[in-house]
Amino acid sequence: MAEPLPATPAIRATAMAADANPYGTAFVGWLMGQMALAAGSVASQRCRGRAPVVAADGFSFSAPVQIGDEVSFYAAITATGRTSMTVAVDVWRRERHGDGTERAATGNFTLVAMGADGSPRAVDGPYI
Repeated sequence: MAEPLPATPAIRATAMAADANPYGTAFVGWLMGQMALAAGSVASQRCRGRAPVVAADGFSFSAPVQIGDEVSFYAAITATGRTSMTVAVDVWRRERHGDGTERAATGNFTLVAMGADGSPRAVDGPYI
């Protein structure tokens, strides 16, 4: 039985030739960058402001992403501190000419809510 997909992706992308390694699959670095964008999207929405990545860990790459695959990045906040948020990101690939999907990667990101002055601020505080 196939594992069910999460509800709605934070972002979607298509793996292009420019994103490929010498073996014809997407660079892990490209995947990690897209994962960071997905994490930043949900964190920025949560804190209503800037939220840069300050740490990343727990990565697992379980299936190669082929050039042309549609890649969905699902992100969810799993913990919130005073100024920081931990976001888990799951990556799913869909073959370009079919419906087959599989999990390609997972990882965790820590992001910090930033004020307009560039210093950390409370996640639930105003953007000042």
